[in-house]
Amino acid sequence: MTKETIFTSILNGKIKCDEVYSDELCLAFRDIQPQAPTHILVIPRKNISSLKEAEEKDINLLGHLLFVGSKIAKEEGLENWRTVINTGETAGQTVFHLHIHIIGGRDMTWPPG
Repeated sequence: MTKETIFTSILNGKIKCDEVYSDELCLAFRDIQPQAPTHILVIPRKNISSLKEAEEKDINLLGHLLFVGSKIAKEEGLENWRTVINTGETAGQTVFHLHIHIIGGRDMTWPPG
């Protein structure tokens, strides 16, 4: 049994979000704790806990998530942005439903953290 997360609650309509994009494969919304002027999360409708749980059959979905993130960043007027996928607790993943961070609108430093 898959554990419900805040993202599954958002997908199920139990929790509202500031939606910026939606299609049959994914949902994108503004992060409630933004780390930059633009901080959007792109999540698959399929419940995949992290990138390490993705399977070969998810290749098209993973590509779609990245493409949607790029499309949203351009629509938000970003010329440069950071795309982040945290995988695992010690890598900074706090919600165990795969998600992509689209972060921009300020200079990004390296290393990030």
